[in-house]
Amino acid sequence: MSALDRQWMARALQLAARGRYTTAPNPCVGCVLVRDGEPVGEGWHRTAGEPHAERLALAAAGARARGATAYVTLEPCVHHGRTPPCTEALIAAGVARVVAAMADPNPRVAGQGLARLRAQGLEVTDGLLEAEARALNPGFCKRMTRGRPHVRVKLAASLDGRTALASGESQWITAPPARRDVQFLRARSGAIVTGIGTVLADDPALNVRLEAADLGLASNQPVPQPLRVVVDSRLRLPPGARMLAQPGETRVAYTLVVPERAAALAAAGARLQRCAASGGRVALDDLLRQLAEEEINEVLIEAGATLAGAALQAGLVDELILYLAPHLLGDGARGLFHLPGLARMADRLPLLLQDVRQVGQDLRITAQCPGGAAEAPEHAPGSPQDP
Repeated sequence: MSALDRQWMARALQLAARGRYTTAPNPCVGCVLVRDGEPVGEGWHRTAGEPHAERLALAAAGARARGATAYVTLEPCVHHGRTPPCTEALIAAGVARVVAAMADPNPRVAGQGLARLRAQGLEVTDGLLEAEARALNPGFCKRMTRGRPHVRVKLAASLDGRTALASGESQWITAPPARRDVQFLRARSGAIVTGIGTVLADDPALNVRLEAADLGLASNQPVPQPLRVVVDSRLRLPPGARMLAQPGETRVAYTLVVPERAAALAAAGARLQRCAASGGRVALDDLLRQLAEEEINEVLIEAGATLAGAALQAGLVDELILYLAPHLLGDGARGLFHLPGLARMADRLPLLLQDVRQVGQDLRITAQCPGGAAEAPEHAPGSPQDP
């Protein structure tokens, strides 16, 4: 494939990224139609149930789509879902060539869309900028291939790796620019998971505090508010917790039935979700499996050392995002992870650094966790949360 092919696919990827905060549970997809070296139509998928990127690009191109090349970041769908198949629309419009960045990991497609186009005489190639296309949709790919969401753990610490004073005081570790940066991570997540210890200590709201314009949305589009999940095996969440008064849903993942507490939480608006138990605690793998079954692609864990450490040791974390502030709290303060059983250097948990950058006066470190990752992380230079 030529340099021009790469240029147009890069444009399609830019378009796809515009749907980062609105397309779930569908993937982000962009499409560019090019004829005689000139773009004649483009589009990106905005919201589940609305037209896919290919159909929007075809509508923009009209009759000029005949004989064009379609650059699309994900294999065109071949099945009837919320919308009709895009393969049939491309064929009917007379598109001559289709360049796809990657095959669709959805078992309902999985190469069948490309095969259908080839069978109708279109020239079809795939794999152009595939790594970049996969990085746009880590959660969708993970859910389709492994039945789990893409899991990020976000933590903030002092330069010596401390998240709070021994007393529990932690506000604020980082400066406002870093805290604003976190809001973009929340906005793209289908669910935010925290532990009951964090809720009892800090009473967080765990909502997205951004305006529509911050996310590139129209003024009449609602700011996405992810599902809030409290890992609380014994239902200790107070009915007056601040998050229960926020827009969106708060759910309590539990294992032990306590009738009077369950009734009080339900009356306060919480939804209870029974999970399997592991060592007397909520089995995190079961919780994530249930979230994936509800078509949640990306999960952000914002929790203390116990829950974050348990998720890491269970191999459930794909990506770690750590904000480091330029101050010291000393060795008496609280650490980042509770990781029991690490007796030798050989037991340490390896990470792959992906990105290190300054956000205001703080550092943001993004690392891949090889034990849990199946797809490359997307939190990279050029994303809207970059300062």
